[in-house]
Amino acid sequence: MSDRDLPSFHSDRRGFVAKVLTAGFALAVRPALATATLIHTGSEGLVAGEIEIPVAGGKLPAYRSVPEGGGKHPVILVVQEVFGVHEHIKDITRRLAKLGYLAIAPELFFRQGDASKLASIEEIENRIVSKLPNAQVLADLDAAMDWAGNNGGDLDRLGITGFCWGGRITWLYAAHQPRLKACVAWYGRLTGHRNALTPKYPVDLAGELKAPVLGLYGGQDQGIPLDTVEQMRAALKAAGSPSEIRVYPDAPHAFYADYRPSYRQDAAEDGWRRLREWFKAHGV
Repeated sequence: MSDRDLPSFHSDRRGFVAKVLTAGFALAVRPALATATLIHTGSEGLVAGEIEIPVAGGKLPAYRSVPEGGGKHPVILVVQEVFGVHEHIKDITRRLAKLGYLAIAPELFFRQGDASKLASIEEIENRIVSKLPNAQVLADLDAAMDWAGNNGGDLDRLGITGFCWGGRITWLYAAHQPRLKACVAWYGRLTGHRNALTPKYPVDLAGELKAPVLGLYGGQDQGIPLDTVEQMRAALKAAGSPSEIRVYPDAPHAFYADYRPSYRQDAAEDGWRRLREWFKAHGV
């Protein structure tokens, strides 16, 4: 990550959609107030802010960032953490826009509830995530992709990246969307309990990926055991997939989340460099 990606701290909230898009940020930073290093990327030279996308069941709030000026820009979908599209996720779209991308982060929980009103990750999991069909999430990402294609995005250069909950979704979307060129999944769960709403996990889909995925994981992640990472590696190898997994031995879960104590600068910066190289190498 260059100095250009690390501007001064600033925050901005506007209107109802902005309030929805900050869902979970206060909860997310609550344990980290004393130690967080919130990296803020300014919007100079960008068009950045909240939008709404018509979808089944209403209007999907999203935050998008894109360089000012005309022309087509490669598109990257940014998939939120379990806390929603809070300031850190919005900042990631601006980091990507500074690199020349149209980056869009849809608020994928908007039908199920407001994570910012819940007191713990367990409540978010029980009240929102457990009621969220994978099929709905994939359809909403398709809608965000279509919006980008109709608003200055080049869908022949389409990528996706996601964090935590969004890391798992990134793997699922890689098996769903044939227009993708490359994907980067940050510490997304690879296997777990299957049910009607969550019928498959990434390990079930290694042979169905439509674009190569770079998986970035922490060796000290207490929620994603290394044996499941090795299981995924074996499944990718058996499928002949060009996807790759990188494990940072000393990093915990959420090592890229610069607003939390879990942040590890070395792993975060190396992962960001690999993300940039991965997208470039695969035509995004």
